[in-house]
Amino acid sequence: MTKKHFITITVGLLLFALALIACDLCFGSVNLFSLDSSDPLFRTILYDIRLPKTLTAVIAGSGLALCGLLMQSLFRNPLAGPYVLGVSSGASLFVAIATMLISSVNISGHYFMGKSVVTLFSIGGAFFVTLVILMVARKNKNNVTLLLVGLMLGQVLGALQGVIEFISSADNLKTFILWGMGSVGSTTRNDIWFMLPVYLSAIIASFFLVRSLNAILLNDQYAQNLGIDVGRLRLIIIVISAVLVGIITAYCGPIAFVGISVPIASRLFFKTSHHLHQIVFCLLLGACVVLIADVICQLVSNQLMLPINTVTTLIGSPVVIWLLFKSKLNAG
Repeated sequence: MTKKHFITITVGLLLFALALIACDLCFGSVNLFSLDSSDPLFRTILYDIRLPKTLTAVIAGSGLALCGLLMQSLFRNPLAGPYVLGVSSGASLFVAIATMLISSVNISGHYFMGKSVVTLFSIGGAFFVTLVILMVARKNKNNVTLLLVGLMLGQVLGALQGVIEFISSADNLKTFILWGMGSVGSTTRNDIWFMLPVYLSAIIASFFLVRSLNAILLNDQYAQNLGIDVGRLRLIIIVISAVLVGIITAYCGPIAFVGISVPIASRLFFKTSHHLHQIVFCLLLGACVVLIADVICQLVSNQLMLPINTVTTLIGSPVVIWLLFKSKLNAG
């Protein structure tokens, strides 16, 4: 891909993302155009409700797409991703544990302490599952086996989560189920200020990994011959993925299929495997996908919003199915 072509696509995706941001800010139960800009209600809706929600959608979409790209490069498997490999399930399980713990020690009423504990547990769960998957990958290089282990691990974690839900109180269970459906509308401006530094740090760190990521696409031996510390690279990718998936899952719930489908779509549409291009395209495409999903959720009904997981699954599943059929046809 030429530099001119890369810039053209990037600018086009950026303009599309900005248009979606404008749409996401405008749509909702209250029509902003019907209010005067000097009206306090206008400022409250725009700055305290709509803007945090829209920024959360951008962070969640681009962050999950970046994690999916890093995992697919690390495992050299286009079907790897936070949701498929059970990383999101690990974060969800640990959030369930944290919710029970917070409830039992009676600190849930304290806003900062409650969300801090949930976020740390979510990151810990994502980190734990990613380490397990990485250990399996080092012992068994078969991609199918790796995916099956990830799927089975997700089922086991889901079963443990079910046990916690069964023994939970009705109020905690209702809150957790609503959280599990996925939403970008439950964050505040304080949450954004907490998420933003972590998100930006992960993106900056990823750009420094471009050369190493390009090298490991071939094999670990080739990367080592170029002087790349593969073990250190694995650890960095694990930390970036676990922290991003953990923090996004804590605040938005487990959002499905964005992490696996966006990198696949980016490679299929733009025909490039260079990670500088892929990181930029995945960040912009991921943000666009979740913004589109959020707009669709609001367009269905002004009074009752669909869970964002429903829409991202409907968008992402066809992409994964397309890849499976395409791979089968190419193999045949």
